[in-house]
Amino acid sequence: MIERLLAPNPSLYTGPGTNTYIFRSDGEALVLDPGPVIDAHAAAIVAALAGSTPVGVVVTHTHPDHAPLANPLAATLGVPTFGFDRGPEFIPDLTVADGQTIAFGSEAIVAVHTPGHTPDHVCFVHDSTLYTGDHIMGGSTVIIEDAAAYLDSLYRVRELDVERIEPGHGNAMSDAGAVIDSYIDHRLERERQIIVAIASGASSVGSIVDGVYAGIPVGLRPAAVHQVRVQLVKLSEDAAVWFDDDRTEQARVGLR
Repeated sequence: MIERLLAPNPSLYTGPGTNTYIFRSDGEALVLDPGPVIDAHAAAIVAALAGSTPVGVVVTHTHPDHAPLANPLAATLGVPTFGFDRGPEFIPDLTVADGQTIAFGSEAIVAVHTPGHTPDHVCFVHDSTLYTGDHIMGGSTVIIEDAAAYLDSLYRVRELDVERIEPGHGNAMSDAGAVIDSYIDHRLERERQIIVAIASGASSVGSIVDGVYAGIPVGLRPAAVHQVRVQLVKLSEDAAVWFDDDRTEQARVGLR
């Protein structure tokens, strides 16, 4: 049995909030992505665990909307935390490697290292469902730190042949293969759009954003600038463009 609890942390970047998942089997329970430190959400998780013996608190990655509650919640429950690496507000008691299983009762979730959104990001497979954290989100694309690693991770989860996706934000998605393919297509299309923008005269990160992300809300422009820069790093490594990266909107770029 799996239960989803929604953390009350809605925003431009988290959508309706962070999804916390509770897995149960044979009287034991595992918590995935408890979210930020919000007393009401912590109390809701503890209440949802009533009647089960908790065995661990797991995080997909260490971003502040997923991990900070993990250590204090685990201390309250008297269980270990699991994660790929430590972060600013999270220290795992037990590190999780790619392919590792974390058991609860007679069942387990299996870790799949999926860098790209962050270097430490891990998805988890349970039966035919992929729990994606911020690797794939409901109703939105994902902000990434490494475009090459992210695309490779998308190809990898496509090979898992799962049927359903339960994301860290947004609603569940039933046609997992089609969703993953759409994410791959989106990333490849972004590459094409950036190359077309440069070929059409865009010569800086800011001018590419103006063309590729025309009409986005002002509050999302920093994210768009970041995304273009990350994509340009990959395209530069692919020898498709040259990129004088000074981490500003004025950073110069051109076709090779």
